[in-house]
Amino acid sequence: MSDRGEGMAELQITGQNLKIDDLVRISRREISPLRLAESARAAMQVSRDYINRRIAAGEVMYGINTGFGAFSSVRIRDDQLVELQKNLIRSHSMGVGEPFTREQTRAIMCLRANALARGHSGIRPLVVDKILEFLNADILPVIPGQGSVGASGDLAPLSHLALALIGEGQAWDPVTLKAKPVAELLHELRVTPLQPEAKEGLSLINGCQVMTAVGSLAAARARDLLLLADISGALSLEALRGSRSAFDPLIAATRAHPGEALTAGNLRTLLGQESDIGDSHVDCEKVQDAYSLRCMPAVHGAAKDALRFVWRVLETEANSSTDNPLVFAADNKVLSCGNFHGEPVAMALDFAAIALSSLANISECRMQKLVNPAMSDLPAFLAPQGGLNSGHMIVQVAAASLVSENKILSHPASVDSIPTSADKEDHVSMGTIAARKFNQIVNNVENVIAMEFLSASQAIDLLRPLKPSASLQKVQAEIRRKVPFAAQDRVFSEDIQQLRLMLPEILSVAIQSGPLHWS
Repeated sequence: MSDRGEGMAELQITGQNLKIDDLVRISRREISPLRLAESARAAMQVSRDYINRRIAAGEVMYGINTGFGAFSSVRIRDDQLVELQKNLIRSHSMGVGEPFTREQTRAIMCLRANALARGHSGIRPLVVDKILEFLNADILPVIPGQGSVGASGDLAPLSHLALALIGEGQAWDPVTLKAKPVAELLHELRVTPLQPEAKEGLSLINGCQVMTAVGSLAAARARDLLLLADISGALSLEALRGSRSAFDPLIAATRAHPGEALTAGNLRTLLGQESDIGDSHVDCEKVQDAYSLRCMPAVHGAAKDALRFVWRVLETEANSSTDNPLVFAADNKVLSCGNFHGEPVAMALDFAAIALSSLANISECRMQKLVNPAMSDLPAFLAPQGGLNSGHMIVQVAAASLVSENKILSHPASVDSIPTSADKEDHVSMGTIAARKFNQIVNNVENVIAMEFLSASQAIDLLRPLKPSASLQKVQAEIRRKVPFAAQDRVFSEDIQQLRLMLPEILSVAIQSGPLHWS
């Protein structure tokens, strides 16, 4: 994706260089309108002209004038090709369950347009124009979240996208945000539905854009969590009067994992050179801190390294041709292939799920130390009047629940497979399940990190008049702007909801004292 207009008002779809950050902004409608780049339009037209010539010559080509899957040997008459495409879209619109969010749906639509713009699908540029017309008008299909096995791509959910393009199914009304028949919405907005021609229905539904879109948006949130975990961990270290020595650059230099050095550097930036709390225990008898403090560079760093790998996989997939067959007009070939198989994305998102689950695990370990007076030398459960008040007793319990749930969700989807389509499609990726699980894990980790901020900030206040580092004083002040110290019990779930909403602001305040790095 390139050729940005002034002030990012417009962005052209090229099929070549879409970035996750672009996708996030598109999902939030921060970039609009979108249009097909002329270079992509030309490539698509060459591909379409080539297919038309071969159809006119009477050739039999899979998905163009044959049935699909186990029906691939059935020849379809030329006068039935449009009906074939519509039947395919209708029959494959078999999604169930809660629909994807509006943001996820925009990302799905953008990725599908970007993949088709590469010119390997043999379809008219008009198809991408229609997707972008829907996106620019905020006409978003209702796409159920369940029903994809991740090969041949995301057939069921992408079929619901294609169904809306041809004027059928349900879409979200951009004004009321309620679902309504697409036909009614298009009539109101004077938008003409797509009439799919040969191969266009198949090309619309055959690909990995759902898993990639959902995974990419979750990965962008995970990137922020990698830095927020460094911030909450640093605040907990101050609250627990931990040592800074484990973050000495000499240590990371002996173990060349990039994430370890980055994390140690972030912690040094956050903890600074001066701290009343740090100075208060310089000569204490404690030799080593618990692993959840001392090993932050190793654990947080491993999560950073994992997400960096996942990020690369997702951006590669976002700019790939993933339907079947693929058209190579310059080489005079139409090739059946397996580029629709979601295994690369599925494995990467399973890895991301493990990495983020570990990030929550170590955060919850620090919370255990904060609420345990034997480890913190602070009032039990951080309650000023323990007994009358339970303090953060159940804050830590709730964090433990989410961490345990993440362990279940981290079971890899990519190792599972089940034969489909009369055993023609006998190995599948379950990549969209991996994406949905990863997204839920990110939701859970946001709450866990918010819980650590709640407990660590409570502990910092209990250490007064001692103060943490200058950077962490700013973080503490930002938290206290909306979440006050708890002198007595209150409904802490409301604090967690507030802190979760504040995570971007906390990150912004922290980086004012110095840059924090994840890659």
